[in-house]
Amino acid sequence: MSERSNLARIVREGVGRGRVVATRDHVVPLDEVERASSFGPHLESLRGRSVVLLVRDMAKAAAALIDLDGYARRILLVTAGCEPWRLEAAARAVEADALVCDDEVVTSPIPVELTIPCRLPLQPLSSPRIANCESQWILPTSGTTGAPKLVVHTLPTLMGAIADAPLQQWATFYDIRRYGGLQIFLRALSGRGSLILGAEGESVSSLLARFGGAKVTHISGTPTHWRKVLISGEGRRIDPQYVRLSGEIADNAVLAALHALYPRARIEHAYASTEAGVVFVVDDGQAGFPASWIDSDGVVQTKIVDGTIHVRSGRCGRGFLGEGGGALTDRDGFVDTGDMVEKRGDRYYFVGRRGGIINVGGVKVHPEEVETTLNTHAMVRASRVFARTSPITGALVFADVVLREGCLADAASERELLAACRERLAPHMVPAGLRFVADLPMTKGGKLARHG
Repeated sequence: MSERSNLARIVREGVGRGRVVATRDHVVPLDEVERASSFGPHLESLRGRSVVLLVRDMAKAAAALIDLDGYARRILLVTAGCEPWRLEAAARAVEADALVCDDEVVTSPIPVELTIPCRLPLQPLSSPRIANCESQWILPTSGTTGAPKLVVHTLPTLMGAIADAPLQQWATFYDIRRYGGLQIFLRALSGRGSLILGAEGESVSSLLARFGGAKVTHISGTPTHWRKVLISGEGRRIDPQYVRLSGEIADNAVLAALHALYPRARIEHAYASTEAGVVFVVDDGQAGFPASWIDSDGVVQTKIVDGTIHVRSGRCGRGFLGEGGGALTDRDGFVDTGDMVEKRGDRYYFVGRRGGIINVGGVKVHPEEVETTLNTHAMVRASRVFARTSPITGALVFADVVLREGCLADAASERELLAACRERLAPHMVPAGLRFVADLPMTKGGKLARHG
């Protein structure tokens, strides 16, 4: 069988430029991929297998993905710290028969036939690469309750939104084993530059210092990542040409703050999901997106059904894997994203996730709408809205608020913010109380942790 398009082949097309994928602790020299592997002579033993990729460092994960694509039948991407029961359920669903792990793993956490450590520096290959299958990339969804659904992608679906680009030095706050980070990883590999990544537990200050030292030109993260940069006060350690937000609602407050911090940068927010792929990118500096984009013909087709975006394109996942996953698309090929929007004038605005609604006495509240109101106040740097149980209404809205430098965390500030909420929000949406905090909790995927 002839060699298919695969990651190693894509990397080979950019050889000779000294490109790397680097974390704080490890470096993958991309010029060496043609003749070396993170598995060395053991790469061939992974051919045709269903592999669970479970390593801590993202440079190791990057090297392993380059090696496995085109060799493995399936690649299950697992982030560090995955709960054992979730790992076991996912491994059963993908019919795993091999585990790629760190050097020090003695006993496999799942029953597999083969366990191989991923090692850096790269080790010489014993024979030329022949990657001749279309690997399935299995990405767990980011749900926080129950077993995550497993979305099947292939390299063509993952790279559907990636075009040839000039020299770009990339960095991302994301984990490359999640959809948002994986998009940046693939962009970097298909381009002409390097990719700088974080390390487990690394501080924002350390990350920004390394990104700045690498002269990063293009950088991505969730709005929560970017709010943490703004809160840190160390955002000027980098001077990017391009800033990308995705994974959460990008409101006008965070977009304006980033425009002020990086006046020469092009700032965009992308709408994408693990299931639907990359849907569109908004580059006009405003929250939401033009209403004319809905129901228009193109590579990606979108429609609104009961206030929720539905998407059809070649970038969508191929389906769910395992029992209980259900159908990924409807009979017309559309993915129900679960993301709700509201039309105001000639623009649609995201209002939240269908599954994230707070029920206050039978009335629905989208946490993101309340956060948008709080975040637009001159005193507020960032906020997090969540539910607390109430014996009367079932739930009440509460909020954590990070104030801007120089603002006092006192009763007067709380009264002012609540008054602003009452002016703009329906009574049931106004927080029952505020708590002033120095920082906001974040999930491993870079989103706000909403459980109060």
